[in-house]
Amino acid sequence: MEVNLTSKLPRGTRNVEARLADKTPERIRISRQFGQEYFDGDRSYGYGGYNYDGRWLPVAQDMVRWYSLRSGARVLDIGCAKGFLVKEFGTVGMNAFGLDISDYALSNCHPDVVGRLHKGNAVDLPFPDHSFDVVICINTLHNLPRDLCIQALKEIERVTTGGKAYIQVDSYNSKAERELFLEWALTCETHGYHEDWLKIFAEAGYTGDFNWTYL
Repeated sequence: MEVNLTSKLPRGTRNVEARLADKTPERIRISRQFGQEYFDGDRSYGYGGYNYDGRWLPVAQDMVRWYSLRSGARVLDIGCAKGFLVKEFGTVGMNAFGLDISDYALSNCHPDVVGRLHKGNAVDLPFPDHSFDVVICINTLHNLPRDLCIQALKEIERVTTGGKAYIQVDSYNSKAERELFLEWALTCETHGYHEDWLKIFAEAGYTGDFNWTYL
């Protein structure tokens, strides 16, 4: 089902012209390493500083309500970065874990989630079948090539219980939005209109919820 569970996140400001002026193959290469430059370096490489500010708490609360999760429910956040959403799931009583490929993000995680974050790739999740009550993957899946997106979606289906999952990916509604996106994006390898993503979901047999990230 299409549902927006991140509507309470504040909208960031983006200087597309500045990003485009700085966008070089070398900066893209460095950004795709998901290291210090991507998270806490200059804005031309990524976030321009990824720090805890509490914005993920209402997202965790909305997800708990939407999925009717009881205290102690097992939640997995794929692409957890520094674990801010994992922390907030813990704040509202969930047994939450995260997974990310970035050594830098994991070693600079929020202190409340030390021991709860795993290094790994979405295409080969290091967890048993049906081991989580819900799986979350926000703004991460699109960093994979199309075939690996499909593999990651199959892995999400494998480890979740009853198909409870939430995916959010880069998308656009018009040619103008697509051009703007292409000027901004650094790490995204798979993107498309809604119907393109729906084909990917169907091909993977993905049955969970989803929504779109717009520039």
